[in-house]
Amino acid sequence: MSMRDKLVARTQPLLPGEQVQQVFLAQSGASPWLSGFAGLFGQAMVRRRIVAVTDRSIVVFATDWNGTKPQDVVRRLPRQTRIGPAKGIWARINVGDEKTWSHAKFRKEIQAADAAL
Repeated sequence: MSMRDKLVARTQPLLPGEQVQQVFLAQSGASPWLSGFAGLFGQAMVRRRIVAVTDRSIVVFATDWNGTKPQDVVRRLPRQTRIGPAKGIWARINVGDEKTWSHAKFRKEIQAADAAL
């Protein structure tokens, strides 16, 4: 089972009546570059997120310690919200008032979510 399939399976039950179209991991808090250089201390400053794009909205979840199991809804944004553009290894994305970054390996999901607008 792919990471995407696992994330869909974990977020879909928390989104009754909505259909997950795209889902990807992100992080907020300290910049990914800063947290990488600061080692374990830097990792402690990171808040991991799961971003689920549904047919109705964009939902940002707080996660458990390893970042793959959704815990609580942090925010819900209108589906018309553009997430990208996603450029560079760590792209700054638009998912609310919290500085949030997503890795380049999730660029296709971000582009697909924006293209569906």
